[in-house]
Amino acid sequence: MNTRIEADSMGELNVPEDALYGAQTQRAINNFPVSGQSLPEPFIRALIQLKQAAARANQSLDCVTEEMSSAIDQACSELLQQPNLMQHFPVDVFQTGSGTSSNMNANEVIATLASRKLGDKVGPNDHVNFGQSSNDIIPSTIHASAAIEVSKRLLPALRHLQSEIHTKGQALKGYTKTGRTHLMDAMPVRFDQTFNGWAAQLQDNIDNLNALLPKVTKLAQGGTAVGTGINAHPDFSTKICQELSAITEVTFSPADDYFALIGSQDTAVALSGVLKTIAVTYTKIANDLRWMNSGPLAGLGEITLEALQPGSSIMPGKVNPVIPEATVMVAAQVMGNDATITVAGQSGNFELNVMLPVIASNLLSSIQLLTNSGHLLADKAIATLTVNEEKLNEALAKNPILVTALNPIIGYAKAAEIAKKAYQEKRPVIDVAAQETELSHEELEGLLDPAKLTKGGL
Repeated sequence: MNTRIEADSMGELNVPEDALYGAQTQRAINNFPVSGQSLPEPFIRALIQLKQAAARANQSLDCVTEEMSSAIDQACSELLQQPNLMQHFPVDVFQTGSGTSSNMNANEVIATLASRKLGDKVGPNDHVNFGQSSNDIIPSTIHASAAIEVSKRLLPALRHLQSEIHTKGQALKGYTKTGRTHLMDAMPVRFDQTFNGWAAQLQDNIDNLNALLPKVTKLAQGGTAVGTGINAHPDFSTKICQELSAITEVTFSPADDYFALIGSQDTAVALSGVLKTIAVTYTKIANDLRWMNSGPLAGLGEITLEALQPGSSIMPGKVNPVIPEATVMVAAQVMGNDATITVAGQSGNFELNVMLPVIASNLLSSIQLLTNSGHLLADKAIATLTVNEEKLNEALAKNPILVTALNPIIGYAKAAEIAKKAYQEKRPVIDVAAQETELSHEELEGLLDPAKLTKGGL
């Protein structure tokens, strides 16, 4: 590999000749060969957008010349348009806890491109990083990237899944199935009632995200090194939020207290908690689908999920519920990410949390996983499933729990006796009830109609 010599405050070292980054990035590459994974692209993009907003803010505050600001601005735009953006940002997730290495990586790359455009030296520290510290821009980037991804990707995915569930529920409103509690036969329910329950869970998650977003869009930017705002213009925080809002079309505002957002990551922990709850909701939906689809002969067999691929390398004809299975694995990963974020959130030591990169990585991973699996669950499971009506009716007719509807007429004890006899003799409960009570078969048909029983009441 051809190299060039670059220098920083610690001295000189070799850097790949064609690399846009400089000495500090190379030191990080050398120091942290840990996972082979850099921070997620949404984080890097938000970091570049913050640098672009900073250049515009500093120019408006007469802290950086118009020519310098324009060169930095153009460099950021060029980077954001590159299809292979991440090749310029190789620093490992597991690096210095403040994320300084990633901040300087961005500063160096932007400075290289800006210098070419200006035809003069643009400094990574003195110009691109003016008015900033890793200690405020990395927490700000965590918030900004999460807010952008939640607003533009996750919330639309959740709404799409909810819409597909509503649509399918309405289409299946005429189908009644055996309800189950403890995985045991219970009173009947309609498919739309089951589906509406899932949709309501999703709505709660959507509401929780929307309630938290105003906190996620609060940025630490302007607090600089320790929260005091040293070396930043007093109006910098307001200006950079205005510029970032214009760039991203997401509204950001300065922190109410810089010390809180630099010294802690409570908002990221709270957001991860909501993401974990979404994972729990996904698990509920996916497992219900798996159970209803089980069989097709020896299971419940109430629905059939779309056949997407062969299910076995040895058993011909086997088809598995692959989308629900992928979904529950996503949920497990998100729950694991939440545990990591929770532990990392505890590492706010005095004026700085020192596990910022791993928080960023896991938070954005969870958002991406939930976004993508939400679309899959909607389009390849919910939208395409079909109902096996014959199987539904077969189970309903034999369900002794229907006798619950007779409680107000014949009492719990007599109803229990009828249910047990129906179980033992494997007979429809309506036949046993006709034999054991003075109610006519016609009366019992009305009282034990499964569809009617889904409407509740006496």
